[in-house]
Amino acid sequence: MPRRRPSAVRAELPVARSRYYFRYSYPPINRLSGSCQAAIRRLELARYSPGDTAKAFWHWAALAHGPLRQVADPFASAGCEIPECGCDPGYARDHLEAVLHALPGKSARELRGRVRELDRTIVGRALVIRADSLDAPWWRTRA
Repeated sequence: MPRRRPSAVRAELPVARSRYYFRYSYPPINRLSGSCQAAIRRLELARYSPGDTAKAFWHWAALAHGPLRQVADPFASAGCEIPECGCDPGYARDHLEAVLHALPGKSARELRGRVRELDRTIVGRALVIRADSLDAPWWRTRA
């Protein structure tokens, strides 16, 4: 019986994927220290799904840096009341706020600085969002 080619043998083997291949579909949050990223990962393993915070941050950043028509009045639509749908922009900010309160002090301050940058961008570009203070949950108030 003739010997099989190595490429034919390898073609029948299952594809080995990295264990992180399906785990993180969103990029990590830029400009965060390794200790802050580790604290977020520990929190996500304990309370949330891995990558939820990066996903929420990505959606909030997309609202901040996206087209002006989304920022002009992002809360005008009533939404479908399903958080996973993504049509409610406040859901991502709510998740970020919950993570900020659950993280240890130094990591929370670091992430809060990045989130505040996005908040200032959204409030600065918006026409109808009333925000008396960035500390109040202004993303939940409708105009």
